[in-house]
Amino acid sequence: MRPTEDTYRHKGLRKKLVQGIQAKGITDDRVLDAILEVPRHFFLDSAFDEVAYEDRAFPIGEGQTISQPYTVAYQSQLLEIKPFMKVLEIGTGSAYQAVVLAEMGAMVYTIERQKKLFDSNDEFKFLKKYPTIKFFYRDGYEGLPTFAPFDRVIITAAAPYVPPKLIEQMKVGGMMVIPVGTGDIQQMKRITKLEGGALKEEVFDRFSFVPMLGGRES
Repeated sequence: MRPTEDTYRHKGLRKKLVQGIQAKGITDDRVLDAILEVPRHFFLDSAFDEVAYEDRAFPIGEGQTISQPYTVAYQSQLLEIKPFMKVLEIGTGSAYQAVVLAEMGAMVYTIERQKKLFDSNDEFKFLKKYPTIKFFYRDGYEGLPTFAPFDRVIITAAAPYVPPKLIEQMKVGGMMVIPVGTGDIQQMKRITKLEGGALKEEVFDRFSFVPMLGGRES
């Protein structure tokens, strides 16, 4: 069962969480405000209620996790979101990251390859509050060419390489934030698409994500 009540206690725990990720170097006020606004405990089973605002990842089934809030904030900050930007997210998972981006004013197109997680989000009533999030059951490596081009692309799983089809679906001047690597630890990168198709790559901190897999799981 998912919780549906957001109490003063939960709000207080969120405030403490935001102070913690701010102390770790997150400076974008819009990211911090979104984390403060979104009830993370709604995205977890009620059994996690006591720990939902600890700054760590938790299992959500199908071998997937809800990302650590600091990681969500870190990727969101690198994206430099502005209102009404079209964002392609690869790896919906719990939909927590998608909701944080929607709170920041983005129009989010999010892909999930695990049918059970996709169906779970379809039944998650809280997400109806965010009509700017569109959910797709697809192979993330293929992206969403029908809805391209995108201002931003965010990958929330460890990619062995930068998927070329996702680069194709970015606008000129668009950015992709992606953890790249095949081992336990990946390098966070930000790739900007320049005029003529050239790419600018920036390298940031190291993180640990579940692997980005191809195809679809029924």
